[in-house]
Amino acid sequence: MPRIELVNITNKTKGKLPSLPFVSMKDKILGTKYDLSISFLTPSEQKKINKKYRGKDKTTNVLSFSLSPNSGEITFDPAQAKRDAPLFDMTYPKFLKYLFIHGCLHLKGFQHSSTMEKEEKKYLKIFH
Repeated sequence: MPRIELVNITNKTKGKLPSLPFVSMKDKILGTKYDLSISFLTPSEQKKINKKYRGKDKTTNVLSFSLSPNSGEITFDPAQAKRDAPLFDMTYPKFLKYLFIHGCLHLKGFQHSSTMEKEEKKYLKIFH
């Protein structure tokens, strides 16, 4: 029986997105049964969400929201990610990959810490 993909990707920007292995990354980090929605938003859309849920009146490169133990959503502002990539000494595609890993780890229950950083490095190595 064919496997139903449990990843839904929406691009609300006018830009072209890098081709990244979102499904295999999601499967490796969150498991094959995890249902994930990924949205690429305009800076104003991301800002609205960031203000509503985090009280921060600005855009941000990535946000993640756990909806249930087996489902969640990750939103990106690709324009902000492009601006932030050089600050992390990464290309835009590599930084987007890093942000996706970061968002998945939050969905898995990780908080910002050295443990989370080790996990990020581990998955970046796997999906270099």
